[in-house]
Amino acid sequence: MANSDQNCYCLVCFIVSVALNIFLIANLCISRKPLSWSSRAAAEAEAVASISCSGHGRAFLDGLIENGKPVCECNACYGGPDCSQLLPNCVADADSGDPLFLEPFWMKNSGRSTVVIPGWHRMSYDYSDNSYISQELEKNIRKLHAITKNAVTDGRYIVFGAGSTQLLNAAVYALSMNMSSPAKVVAEKPFYPVYKEQTEFFNAKQFEFHGDASLLRNGTSKTIENVIEFVASPNNPDGNLKKAVLEGPSLTGHAGSRFGWAIVKDKDVYENMLKYKSLADSGTSKDTQLRALKLIKVVLEDGGRGIFNFAHKTMRGRWTKLNHVLSLSKRFKLQEIPPAFCNYSRTVRGASPAFAWLKCAKEEDSNCHKVLHHEANILGREGRSFNAEDSYVRLSLVKSADDFNLLLDRLKELVSKEEQKQTTRSS
Repeated sequence: MANSDQNCYCLVCFIVSVALNIFLIANLCISRKPLSWSSRAAAEAEAVASISCSGHGRAFLDGLIENGKPVCECNACYGGPDCSQLLPNCVADADSGDPLFLEPFWMKNSGRSTVVIPGWHRMSYDYSDNSYISQELEKNIRKLHAITKNAVTDGRYIVFGAGSTQLLNAAVYALSMNMSSPAKVVAEKPFYPVYKEQTEFFNAKQFEFHGDASLLRNGTSKTIENVIEFVASPNNPDGNLKKAVLEGPSLTGHAGSRFGWAIVKDKDVYENMLKYKSLADSGTSKDTQLRALKLIKVVLEDGGRGIFNFAHKTMRGRWTKLNHVLSLSKRFKLQEIPPAFCNYSRTVRGASPAFAWLKCAKEEDSNCHKVLHHEANILGREGRSFNAEDSYVRLSLVKSADDFNLLLDRLKELVSKEEQKQTTRSS
């Protein structure tokens, strides 16, 4: 009798358990309504992402269409319908600073970083608070700086722009408005050429470019009036950590996906930058701000560990390989960047620069850009572009793995030829 009661009890528990599970599943299915208007967009995105380009290219939703399907856009030096053909005698392009080295990270995190933008999204010029700035995005930018510890945002103002290039000129305009005479715009060489090119392009009465900041130093005094100094740290092109040569107010900016922001201490400068932005483009694209918000939220999910560790590992690996190859050469020399303390990781880390600042050490190689182009089919950027000697050339290390591997192979061949010449001479 006891066994019979126990069996009945187990049977009742089993039935209750099954009923409860059915209820929970049914309730979950009811609460999760099927996708309606976004399902087509999701299907289109998945279909394009699934197109195979042999690992040497990508298909995009806004790419060319052939026979009703998006075509592969191949990486440099690859071709064919699926990007599987390595093109012979192709130039190793190390000129531009496209940060494609991060593409594998975002491919791995496609689901978390994807944004679906409906046609009715943010059709107004303004947000609900009558500003051009997403308050949620600004809040997350402040969180980002809090974890990376690379900028103080408390008590500061934030201005959005279409990349750092626009914000640079907005800052020059804003700072010059508070000066009694035309501002002298300077930067310590070697410096990013846009500082000079953009300042001269606008040809404004309020400011003019005066070249190397070190030339304005006056004896023991470092304070000079009516000067705007650009300071990039790490510096482009040489990757060194820079400090201001002259004394003055500070401003920092970041670029990406044609979206950037500036952190400004002075309220008058902030308001003048907003005025510049209002006249230039009536605010940064709302679609761009939404995408930036999504990407920053992904970065913040794990406190930045995912993307920052990936970036450091990738760039550190590239720098190590490049150093190894060029250490065998007496003809070419890389810049030396000592290990430094990282505010984010709270450790001392080895260098992982975005660019190689390469010098041709021999006197006869007075134009390093031409040497690399003619002898190794490598395209870099001339030293003169950075107000430096042409014995230097900048090589970009932030492009795709295909780009970097081709650059490395060409440099290996160049160094190998140098070693063969030395062997022939010694024999």
